[in-house]
Amino acid sequence: MEIVLVVFFSYLSGSIPFGLILTKFFGGQDVRKIGSGNIGATNVLRTGNKYLAATTLILDILKGYVPVVITQQFFSEYLHLSALMAFLGHIFPIWLKFKGGKGVATYLGILFALSYGLSVLFIFTWIVVSLIFKYSSVSSMFSSLTVLIVTLFRENAVKAIDPNFVFATDIKLILFIFFILIIFTHKKNISNLKNGTEQKIKL
Repeated sequence: MEIVLVVFFSYLSGSIPFGLILTKFFGGQDVRKIGSGNIGATNVLRTGNKYLAATTLILDILKGYVPVVITQQFFSEYLHLSALMAFLGHIFPIWLKFKGGKGVATYLGILFALSYGLSVLFIFTWIVVSLIFKYSSVSSMFSSLTVLIVTLFRENAVKAIDPNFVFATDIKLILFIFFILIIFTHKKNISNLKNGTEQKIKL
């Protein structure tokens, strides 16, 4: 029963389409008909409303953070399952015929729940790459890859010193899955980058 509760709560939390709700309620627009058609904060920014974009970003982060923190508190054995379901809820929301966002903000919220250090690393990498290349997609993919590589390197480095050391929370597998899913959700962006038609971030 507990696993069912965790699956449904995490998925439903992650599936709330805040970008669509906010743009329709406050802007009278359907964000799915603007820019890339995505419901995430980057595309909400293309409506010209920075406040709605910022609010969408915060809420999308929280919908990844909250269910994972609650699961960590009460059902810690299902922590990674909760993280995965929250992420899948965002990219495959039942309310929008399973056509959701790219999952980057929700991924960041999950990172905050799992590791503040990794979440800071993700944010720092995202900002640096976006300032250089001006592409949200490139920043997101590169940042998630960086988090994965650093996690693998950190554990291997510690084990080289102490072979018997075991991390309290082994997150390598879940971070690898998230990286693959983020690449999957950005497949259209990858194609656009190859064709030179990818939209740059406009602040």
